[in-house]
Amino acid sequence: MNILLLGNGGREHAFAWKIKQSGYCDQLYIAPGNAGTMQEGINLKVDPMDFGEVKQAVIDKEINLVVVGPEAPLVAGICDFFQQDDYLKNIHLVGPSKDAAQLEGSKDFAKHFMQEFGIPTAAYRSFTNATKAEGVEYIAQQKTPIVLKADGLAAGKGVMIINDIEEAQQELSDMLGGKFGQASNTVVIEEYLDGIEFSVFVATDGKSYKILPAAKDYKRIGEGNTGLNTGGMGSVSPVPFLTPELMKKVESKIIQPTIRGIQSRGLDYKGFIFFGLIEVKGEPYVIEYNCRMGDPETQSVLARMDNDFVDLLEAIATGNLRNIRISEDRRFAATVILVSGGYPEKYQKLKEITGLERVKDSLVFHAGTKREWQKIKTNGGRVIALTSYGQTMDEAIQQSNKNAECIKFDGKYYRKDIGFDL
Repeated sequence: MNILLLGNGGREHAFAWKIKQSGYCDQLYIAPGNAGTMQEGINLKVDPMDFGEVKQAVIDKEINLVVVGPEAPLVAGICDFFQQDDYLKNIHLVGPSKDAAQLEGSKDFAKHFMQEFGIPTAAYRSFTNATKAEGVEYIAQQKTPIVLKADGLAAGKGVMIINDIEEAQQELSDMLGGKFGQASNTVVIEEYLDGIEFSVFVATDGKSYKILPAAKDYKRIGEGNTGLNTGGMGSVSPVPFLTPELMKKVESKIIQPTIRGIQSRGLDYKGFIFFGLIEVKGEPYVIEYNCRMGDPETQSVLARMDNDFVDLLEAIATGNLRNIRISEDRRFAATVILVSGGYPEKYQKLKEITGLERVKDSLVFHAGTKREWQKIKTNGGRVIALTSYGQTMDEAIQQSNKNAECIKFDGKYYRKDIGFDL
């Protein structure tokens, strides 16, 4: 079959790498892709947010299966666009409907959903400009740290954890004033949960679900989990503290009620659910839902999946997931992200990348890269992901760190302590 993969990040390169290994893929197209995805298939100059362009690519390339990598097209309703088009409705697509994607697209929606179906999460209240004064007063009554979340999509940067009441009140005002654009027209203020975070991923066809390898990511820019939040600086899989007992609680208290909630509300969900979780005194709580796979967790998770990935994707899209059995590589996988200097704030692009040919015994997944003539250059904040296997976690981490030194570009930065807290 011919497959169209939408997106241009490290997650999409990992998807493309895994799809290319399948015996079911005749031709893979990536829109728009990056310098790395060119090694796995054919990049198309198509904007995933321009659904008309996507449709034309599906027609021109005789696409059988469309896989949506990032959240923005899902939240904007690409699944609905396909279902409402006479030609596209016959094309298989992996991704939830616009309504279902609100689990990620709206923190307020997700909180109401969890409350309705008894899914453990932090206590919260939501505020808009009309209720800003109430929000300021609410913050004054809370213990620190205070957690503020932009309701909508903010590229992984819309969560603030603040240790000062007055600073939190000012941040609320800034967010409601447009700090994250329309994404922070509503702000969710949450109880702070003190624990250790991890990520669980589920594939679902809306009826059945399959649990994929779990992972833990590291979002802070600085070592020791300090500094600003980013889209993710690294990840590891499996998660050593995720015991069988804790995983049973995750499945019974979080995954199963979520799937029941999706069915109860009649949401059309054929895709991946990312559960951003935290363990507090032996109990799991949901920090957030994502309506797609995570980045950089995907790089570690797919490295440990032994399944034919296209077989899994087709089963999701056609409602036949119950027939799939997930097979895991027993090795550890660790991913380290190389970022542009200044990220997650202002950074420069188009810095030449060298040393890629020197990388040994690690998978190289491109994120913010582009090819200009015969040179590969930076084209984003997160530039390269290095994923390595190991018989131990330390072995995997050390291999990724070793290869991180091989790659050079002006301003390169990476965290050398991924996995330090395990």
